[in-house]
Amino acid sequence: MRRILVVEDERDIAELIALHLSDLPADVTVASDGPHGLQLALREAWEAVVLDLRLPGLNGLDLCRELRAQAAHVPILMLTARSSELDRVLGLELGADDYLTKPFSVLELVARVKALLRRSALTAARAAEAAEDKPSVIEHGALRTDRIQRRAWLDGSEVPLTPREFDLLWHFVQHPGRVFTRSELLADVWGHGHDGYDHTVNSHINRLRTKLGDERAEAAFIHTVWGVGYRFEVAA
Repeated sequence: MRRILVVEDERDIAELIALHLSDLPADVTVASDGPHGLQLALREAWEAVVLDLRLPGLNGLDLCRELRAQAAHVPILMLTARSSELDRVLGLELGADDYLTKPFSVLELVARVKALLRRSALTAARAAEAAEDKPSVIEHGALRTDRIQRRAWLDGSEVPLTPREFDLLWHFVQHPGRVFTRSELLADVWGHGHDGYDHTVNSHINRLRTKLGDERAEAAFIHTVWGVGYRFEVAA
């Protein structure tokens, strides 16, 4: 049985989410404030977390930051106010995997959670496969990436990456020279191919480029292939 944590202080919304997610099927636990949600998130194992940003005691951004600081790689779906673009950007920066704006369709929320669960299962399967016959450390020029530690270094200095940014980078470094479309990256890294998610790929690519010091005109690692997608290759 999948285990999903819902951290939402509005009782009616929390109960509605729990009711529909339980049909996956899943065992759904609800926390109504930030401190309790963080305690549960760190204490137990979850397949996914649905996290509201506006919470009493500890807001969703701080909760997400603390989860990622504790190396918790559980998929996180954030619920944000429609007008709060800054919160959505910060949520992705802190390691949220996806977001949904209020008011939202319950069917869409269930679809998003399903996508996160598929991605999580795919990541676990690939990690097990990689542990058997693939290198744990890959170096390309000044960039060194460690799959086991889930860390990367550029010129000897660590690059601060969110879990999803690391997944994206690791996928790239395993396939130097290969061109990936946005849809392929969604399927390979996110584990789903939703037509409306291209902006998610773009935002993660842009942040990863910034952290790697890539300039748009003269990228050192992630190159845009116009009209197609992206290619990882160390500039000569």
